[in-house]
Amino acid sequence: MQLRSDAVRCGIPRAPHRSLLKADGLTDEELKRPLVAVFNSRNDIIPGHNNLDKICEAVKAGIYMAGGVPFEISTIGVCDGIAMNHDGMHYSLVSREAIADSFECAVQGHAFDAAVCIPNCDKIVPGMLLGALRVNIPTVFVSGGPMLPGHQPGCSQGATTDLNTLFDGAGQVAAGTMTEEELKYFEDTACPTCGSCSGMFTANSMNCLCEALGIALPGNGTIPAVYSERLRLAKHAGMKVMELLEKGICIKDIITEAAIHNAMECDMAFGGSTNTVLHLTAIAQEAGHPITMDDWDAASARTPHLVKLQPSGPRPLIDLYAVGGVPVVMHELGEAGLLDRSALTVMGTMDEYLANCTKPADGEVCRTHDNPFSKVGALRVLHGNVAPNGGIVKKSAVDPSMLTHTGPARCFDSEEQACEAIFAGKINPGDVVVIRYEGPAGGPGMREMLTPTSAIVGMGLSKSVALLTDGRFSGASKGPCVGHISPEAAAGGPIALIQDGDQITVDIEGGAITLHVDDDEMAARRAAFVAPAPKHNHGVLAKYAKLVSSADKGAYVS
Repeated sequence: MQLRSDAVRCGIPRAPHRSLLKADGLTDEELKRPLVAVFNSRNDIIPGHNNLDKICEAVKAGIYMAGGVPFEISTIGVCDGIAMNHDGMHYSLVSREAIADSFECAVQGHAFDAAVCIPNCDKIVPGMLLGALRVNIPTVFVSGGPMLPGHQPGCSQGATTDLNTLFDGAGQVAAGTMTEEELKYFEDTACPTCGSCSGMFTANSMNCLCEALGIALPGNGTIPAVYSERLRLAKHAGMKVMELLEKGICIKDIITEAAIHNAMECDMAFGGSTNTVLHLTAIAQEAGHPITMDDWDAASARTPHLVKLQPSGPRPLIDLYAVGGVPVVMHELGEAGLLDRSALTVMGTMDEYLANCTKPADGEVCRTHDNPFSKVGALRVLHGNVAPNGGIVKKSAVDPSMLTHTGPARCFDSEEQACEAIFAGKINPGDVVVIRYEGPAGGPGMREMLTPTSAIVGMGLSKSVALLTDGRFSGASKGPCVGHISPEAAAGGPIALIQDGDQITVDIEGGAITLHVDDDEMAARRAAFVAPAPKHNHGVLAKYAKLVSSADKGAYVS
């Protein structure tokens, strides 16, 4: 068959190219085989990625066994937890685009025939997905897997701990309800192994959605990082990409409109991070099947909520693994008639996938489709005069008492200002905290707000205080926190015009955010509004701010 790599391997004019490949140690025999990129985000600093050398070796073994020649290619990554609540978080979402660009450059520059992507954490998964869609070659994803959860003192079973325990704990120490010694225990034990953080946070949400999109083998999202099963999965991923190459199945043949639909259904069913809305919207755009906030709203309305993992419930991700993982969720959605069966997966057609890879729900970790936690999805889109183009909240992580809340606005023009006020005890029960100028362009980079949301929880205010932002949230955030508010403040969105003391109603059940200020007053404020100067005039953040779309469009850079 004709291969892309023929452009660097075949014919007399390619003798120089072959010489350079032989400098890598390749033999004449290997030069007759397909060349496969193994796109690895392994590094020493991200705990979800420092085991990817072993995953990569397993993938390469699988490729070799199936007749290909693998080449490891490296990319960057940013750990959102380490980047949180300082200037580093400006770079997290920006890294998604840098990863996509690097994938495109490496694959196109070397004419690879196929690719296996090895991501794990938050922006690396969608970054590789965006890059893979641009080049459209046979591609399989295999993640590094989630870490095991920590445990409370004196036990190895029962209630678990995770990174969120630390962020909440910082607020509890400030409130005097936890000692520094207790916090130190959780600091030492809450992240006990390598892997992505142990709840249904952004990294694990995206790795699970790779299964729903059809581009990863069953188990990709849930097999723990430290299990040998993860290495076997990686070998099978290497073999699977060679099968796709033989069949001529490229990633755009799999990520179709049907696949996007199925991923949205799964996201609502297992209560993924609000960041998945941002990333899937961008992925759908790159795939040529754009979706809107109205599409997300419709998905939420029709999809039952079947799984409540941390932060929506007490269970860690490993509990979903124990009962069968994402295929169990897929089974229940299929039984409910909510999957588009025209979708193709790396395992074959959707009908083949459902017949061979899935099993019924256990009824506890994953509810059956006719006995869900909720008849509607875990995520909720909100509109209104604060967010004309929408905002997003993880409804499943909100206490029922806060599904509707009205209170006075407390406005802050940066995350730092808000955190200072929260930790100083200056936020009162009933307040609506507004954090603005943290959007895709205004931030720039749309910083995650795990520190302020966790501080509100730790200070005992999660059942009395709501938070609105044009930034975004960690998958670990919980409480009545509405992010991605569009248009953002830097673009002159209504969130920029809110003043301290204004009454705001956050109606999560009704899907609305309402600023109780009359039209004449809003018109006067708008007339007086002056957009702030860009925060950066050089470097990657300046470029990003000039090119990025709004949050409701996926903060997409085309």
